[in-house]
Amino acid sequence: MKNIQIQFAAIAASLALLAGCAAGGGTKNGKGEDASVLRKRSVERWDALIEHKADKAWDYLTPGYRETKPREQYAKEMNERGIHWTKVRYSSQECEPETCKVRLAVEYDLNLGGMAGTVHSMAPLIETWIKIDGHWYFLPDQLQPTKPGSENS
Repeated sequence: MKNIQIQFAAIAASLALLAGCAAGGGTKNGKGEDASVLRKRSVERWDALIEHKADKAWDYLTPGYRETKPREQYAKEMNERGIHWTKVRYSSQECEPETCKVRLAVEYDLNLGGMAGTVHSMAPLIETWIKIDGHWYFLPDQLQPTKPGSENS
């Protein structure tokens, strides 16, 4: 009888462990509170860019990136781009405990000039978001685009 109780306890503990893993595993697919926060923050950042309020979008950048690019400089660069973003749609995300890849679709208008005129299109994006001190921030892929001819050969 005691042997059966021990086996039952071991099975119950194993099931509890598996249930805990399944619950925690939701992070991989971007479920739970973090998923909700990321969905909201990623769309809010793009909404700010769409409204030409890049100074507000700057707040969503990682603290390290913000140290390299002052708010005014970032806002000027983003607001003066030749592309006009018009709409953002959240698609999905895949997460680890401290990083997520967020998939979005951004619609935009681009004036090609001349007879081509303005083209409306959509671009799928995968953004990297990282969790720092309990808050999610967007991590741009590169700090500075390389200008042609600026390489040291």
